[in-house]
Amino acid sequence: SFSPHRLYSIILCKSAQGYLGIVSALVGCPQGSVKNQKYSRLFRPIDLIFPEINDKIKVHWGCSILLRTMRKSGLGSNALERSGDMNNLEIPVGTSDFAEIRQNGYYYVDKTVLISELLKTASNKVTLITRPRRFGKSLGMSMLENFFDIRKDSRTLFAGLEISQNKALCDEWMNQYPTISVSFSRVFGLNYTKAYDMLTMVIADLFNKHLYLIQDGKGTDFENSTFKHLADGCASEKEIKSSFLLLTGMMQNYYKKPVILLIDEYDVPVEKANNNGYYAEMLDTMKSLMQALKDNQALKFAVVTGCLKIAKESIFTGTNNFVSETIMSSRLSECFGFVQCEVNQILADAGIEGKAEMMKKWYDGYHFGSVDVYCPWDVMCYVQKLMTDSNAQPDNFWKNTSDNAVIRSFIDYAGASITKKFETLMDGGYIVQKVDENLTYDYLHSSEENLWSMLYLTGYLTRLRDDEIGEALPEDTVALKIPNREIQELFVTEVSKWFKENASQWNKNALFEAVWRGDCERITGEVSTLLRRTISYHDYGEDFYHAFLSGIFAGAGYQVDSNKEHGEGRSDVVVCDTINGRVAIFEAKRAMTLGDLESACDKALRQIDQRMYAKDFEDEYDSDHIHCYGIAFYKKRCFVKKKD
Repeated sequence: SFSPHRLYSIILCKSAQGYLGIVSALVGCPQGSVKNQKYSRLFRPIDLIFPEINDKIKVHWGCSILLRTMRKSGLGSNALERSGDMNNLEIPVGTSDFAEIRQNGYYYVDKTVLISELLKTASNKVTLITRPRRFGKSLGMSMLENFFDIRKDSRTLFAGLEISQNKALCDEWMNQYPTISVSFSRVFGLNYTKAYDMLTMVIADLFNKHLYLIQDGKGTDFENSTFKHLADGCASEKEIKSSFLLLTGMMQNYYKKPVILLIDEYDVPVEKANNNGYYAEMLDTMKSLMQALKDNQALKFAVVTGCLKIAKESIFTGTNNFVSETIMSSRLSECFGFVQCEVNQILADAGIEGKAEMMKKWYDGYHFGSVDVYCPWDVMCYVQKLMTDSNAQPDNFWKNTSDNAVIRSFIDYAGASITKKFETLMDGGYIVQKVDENLTYDYLHSSEENLWSMLYLTGYLTRLRDDEIGEALPEDTVALKIPNREIQELFVTEVSKWFKENASQWNKNALFEAVWRGDCERITGEVSTLLRRTISYHDYGEDFYHAFLSGIFAGAGYQVDSNKEHGEGRSDVVVCDTINGRVAIFEAKRAMTLGDLESACDKALRQIDQRMYAKDFEDEYDSDHIHCYGIAFYKKRCFVKKKD
């Protein structure tokens, strides 16, 4: 096995044609040096005439394809001899600039198949690609920009990648078309005015990249004047709304070629607007901008990316030849996210061993079209972490990329039906739901079906494969589950936050009074009532019940300790009422059946005795003010006994 971006010695292979060096397609490789096209992918036998690079070469990206080709050709893994440390890959976490990654030799997993796949249907005027966040959409759009943009020379950037092997396609399309690339990821604010100001800045930045259009005298006075307003950030509302039409028209006139338009994160402005109460105003603005996609003679084609496929009649009204590639489609499934063989190669390239199963458990599990994929952001973050600490444990990298408000809004909406489904999902099961891909943000909370669809389309749930389901599903439904450990932890975190916030508002006076009176029957009834109001997780494990007990008393003026050392062990929950000089010690047990509740309670009380949990409090509290309880749980039932 070998790593990209490391130096390797050329191994000479004797053949009838002489000594041949086996190398990847090199950036900056002397033209004409590749004479034999025997091997068709990322390496070829070549005459060894590279005095300027001596005996070492830099193996560039696409190494997994190179390795597979070598193996198929019977050359094995010894065709290249490693020179250098395998564990120092330069992982571009947080970088979505394709040119920066390639120019600096950062690690890159070849996804140029996206280009050839899109060009198979170049007659489609608009292709909308939706994927959850952190699945490489922005990097993919940057790659497309560098490939098509007529103002660039991208041959070295794409040398050695899969697309470069299709010479006819590259000759026809690479750097042959005027290209507009814009991202709306920055267009948001607490109100419409602030968000609109950000939009004007994004448009101004875009127009400043094309100032040459008003410097050659080809534009009309009106076009030049409007262009200057847009570039200066002082355009009127109608000029902003028609800006894409103006720019595509002026670029076509300048280059005498139709324009390729790339729009990234198209739905961020309306998503943020919906969250902050100015949805109608922003939707109107975005609909006007998107009119550049409708019957625009200056347009070659457009590619648009986002998280959701907002209903066509909402933003893409009247757009002809419109094709959407969603997570339920198969054509571009491998273009976003990493498939298993790519993850295997990344781990091998980084010299990481023994972490494949952990990686799969935490970051795999997404089912797009007919393909299972990993979240690429998570994989790269964890690999980077492992390269500095080989014993590093997986982390929840999604939690820092947004506030995960979609989960929280769902929990707040929850009724009895949703609560039960939530618990099934968090216990590792699946639910069967209808999914609507054509949503509008203002109607997300209008039905339970829309909310489940939102969780699925944004990556918090995924679809089960047909072979994972042991039942025939009703028509127009899919089986949904939480994809992996990382997302499950997000659910647990949000449910825990929700419980803590809501538990503090519940009336628990009757419970507290019963605790200090020693009324076990009343405690049992009150705790059972509270349990029915919660969303449980981890299959009702003891950790859930510990958190539940702590949450009941937290924020009520008591000092609450959980799993703190007392006596000769760690008691589950200790509640101290320091003002009134009393303490309650709870030891919780999980019963395996409903009939085991009382015996589990007795076990908890014996543990309190044997480990002397009450001993630490005898000097501070009177003995009749030290209350020791055994509490046993079975699902949403409980039983309480008090130590005599």
